[in-house]
Amino acid sequence: MIKLVATVVFAAGLSSAVSLPASAESGANNGTWAVELVTESGLCSARYSYALAIREDQVQLVSGGAGARVSGHVGADGSIGLAVTNGTASGTGTGRLQAGTGSGTWKVASLCSGRWTARRRDDRTAQAD
Repeated sequence: MIKLVATVVFAAGLSSAVSLPASAESGANNGTWAVELVTESGLCSARYSYALAIREDQVQLVSGGAGARVSGHVGADGSIGLAVTNGTASGTGTGRLQAGTGSGTWKVASLCSGRWTARRRDDRTAQAD
């Protein structure tokens, strides 16, 4: 269960010092993103990979976390915040997206935490159902 929850936490997180201009248009980060999580402390496995879709600034899980629920939003400045639940386990992620890349931090309750990186795939239109 820890592995599954940590896999979807975008963990995807937001502590990058780089920011987008405040005038960035809504939907600028739309598309499918490949996300990699690295555990820095706690009981989770060392590394996870999964896919998230962003459509109209809303985040959806594409693959990598069966049974999990992901909700999140991307701000006009590229900041992202996520909440993930799977059964009774929950986690959060924060970070920033900019120009096809992203990074941040994630945490699953007091079980584990780490950093994430993201890269936009070539498609700009999210295909999540």
